[in-house]
Amino acid sequence: MSALLVVVILVILIVGHELGHFVAAKLSKVRVEEFGIGYPPRLFRFGKIGDTEYTLNWLPFGGFVRLFGEDGDTRASGSFAGASYKKQALILVAGVFANFLLGWLLFTSAFVLGMPTAVSEDTPGARLLVSSVVAGSPAEESGIMAGDEIISVISEKGRGAQDLSPTTVSEFIAEHGGETLILTYVRGDEYSEVSLTPVHSVIQDESGKPALGIAITPIANVQKSFGRAFVEGGMFALSSLKTVTVGLYTILTDSFRGSAQLENLVGPVGLVGIVDDATGHGFGHVLGLAGFISINLVIINLLPIPALDGGRLVFVAFEAATRRKVPHIVSGLLNMLGFFLIILLMLAVTYNDIVRLIQ
Repeated sequence: MSALLVVVILVILIVGHELGHFVAAKLSKVRVEEFGIGYPPRLFRFGKIGDTEYTLNWLPFGGFVRLFGEDGDTRASGSFAGASYKKQALILVAGVFANFLLGWLLFTSAFVLGMPTAVSEDTPGARLLVSSVVAGSPAEESGIMAGDEIISVISEKGRGAQDLSPTTVSEFIAEHGGETLILTYVRGDEYSEVSLTPVHSVIQDESGKPALGIAITPIANVQKSFGRAFVEGGMFALSSLKTVTVGLYTILTDSFRGSAQLENLVGPVGLVGIVDDATGHGFGHVLGLAGFISINLVIINLLPIPALDGGRLVFVAFEAATRRKVPHIVSGLLNMLGFFLIILLMLAVTYNDIVRLIQ
């Protein structure tokens, strides 16, 4: 079920991207020969409106827009190559802009339906999630990770923390320094139980206080009005844009230094597990995840790699600056290189996904 949901999310996001190209091309008077859902071979032809065919194709992993003259063979009226450089750039940028708007819409919908949000300790129904784990602490050594939900903490004598909250749990742990505690937590759909002992010197500012080395945050699904959700959805889309940009920049700079953490990248296989976890927190969480993926597509498609919109924008900028067309053989070779790099990256992240599953 989660695999099907991943396919649906990717199709919606990629078709939304192509719809941006489609609308911009129509507004720029560039002929759209075909708007396809999925990739060829063709399964079904919905019909033709004006110059545009609307089709459904066999490979359900996205969609495409086929523009007249986009290969540069003709500069006739109504062709992509015959349009002004500004219009060409507008059509290319429209795809990533559509993904940004789609991310904004998805975040808005997620906030309306309810998203897991940090709340006060006295909020009814709040869950206790581990927000961070101190390196080298008893919690880290026992395998506890950020995102785990704390269910109970009890001593060997069967006494437990009452009315679970960050305060009560912290106080209970501090009262049982040097004793073995049994902590039960949930990760995804799996319940786990670990035995660990609070020790001193885990937290620098509170070296005399026994601790396990975890920070706990109360989380609850909070629903917001449409107006507030719309504003916060836009702000979250912008902050996500910054987060993705910084993350990608870090990966690229670390790659040049030979210290890139590529194992942290997630491909389609790993995405199935992430979506599966998201469904356990409600549909709003799934929509929020889809919004974040859409924002990722904004940045990825703007990379100056041939075969992506960013690479094509570089070609348009070169032609606008030099008034010379990029030779077919050069653009063809660069596009092949771009496809090769993308496939290589996909193979690498898929390999990492499979290794994580095996582990």
